[in-house]
Amino acid sequence: MSLQVVVIFFEIVVLILAFSVHECAHAWAAWRLGDPTAKMLGRVTLNPIKHLDPLGSILFPLISMVYGGFLVGWAKPTPVTARNFKNYRRDDILVTLAGPASNLLSATIALILLILVKHLLPDGLLSIATAVAIAQHVPGVATEGLPQFFPIALFLYFVIFINLLLFVFNLIPLPPLDGSHILRHFLPYKAVQLYDRMGMFSLIILFLIGGRLISTLFVPIYSVFNHVLFAL
Repeated sequence: MSLQVVVIFFEIVVLILAFSVHECAHAWAAWRLGDPTAKMLGRVTLNPIKHLDPLGSILFPLISMVYGGFLVGWAKPTPVTARNFKNYRRDDILVTLAGPASNLLSATIALILLILVKHLLPDGLLSIATAVAIAQHVPGVATEGLPQFFPIALFLYFVIFINLLLFVFNLIPLPPLDGSHILRHFLPYKAVQLYDRMGMFSLIILFLIGGRLISTLFVPIYSVFNHVLFAL
């Protein structure tokens, strides 16, 4: 199996896992805050079948991959019955933030594990440095005689990379992303009605300027994670 196939496989697996964690976090937070809707529908689970959306989880990421963009997307929205919340605005915002927060937490856990790999496993630093170079598509990376633990490093680094992408992407304030669900709580009533009707127009905006916007927001936090990884 070629390295390119392994890289694509890891990216897809990590993306599916990240979607599942993201939506499970929404469902769990809603359940804990008094809304059992998602719980009753079996959404408090890491089973990808319960969460994947044909457009956001398959088509959008494939288009991004083909055109060399960021591997991002979204899963099937978690159903929430907001009238079950004790404090509608606060609890709805907390449930919305739970998704991106789970991606940030996943990236942080992977970072900690990679730091342990670097210090505890033979050739850990070499494995990590190679994984970073491959994830960043650095040309001319030597792939012969890679350390035994290289696949672990590569997988964990993709957990960081993709979860940070999803963290940033989902906070963009355009429907159907989480950022839009938060922003609508702070808009006047008439503006909310117009905002909710953006529909496909928001997807067009994402296709046109999404990559540039994601880069602007993603690079700083990604740089911090890389700095911590090699500094500690």
